[in-house]
Amino acid sequence: QVQLVESGGGLVQAGGSLRLSCAASGRTFNTYTMGWFRQAPGKDRGFVAAVSGSTARTYYADSVKGRFTIYRDNTKNTLYLQMNSLKPEDTAVYACAAVPGAYRGSSYHLYDYWGQGTQVTVSS
Repeated sequence: QVQLVESGGGLVQAGGSLRLSCAASGRTFNTYTMGWFRQAPGKDRGFVAAVSGSTARTYYADSVKGRFTIYRDNTKNTLYLQMNSLKPEDTAVYACAAVPGAYRGSSYHLYDYWGQGTQVTVSS
């Protein structure tokens, strides 16, 4: 069982930056693939980025490539999402997710554990 708690959301102007954090419980954090997803009002939950546990290889949605960076600190059981050059269309609730083992894809159905989410609002 893994418990995930996000923090770092807030209100920022377009072009600004935010860093989200996701603190995970448990002693096997480094064996999980971790991901970030987001959901805007009236839209489906969408993949943002993921990082594997063993190799730390990263994966990104096309819409955030070059602007967002996902990384993890296995010594602190924490996942991060550095978001730069934010746009109003990035406004959403952002949630972290975890699945044991290697990265298998970007569908949210593949992830077993979820945080409660944190709101990110980008004003124009």
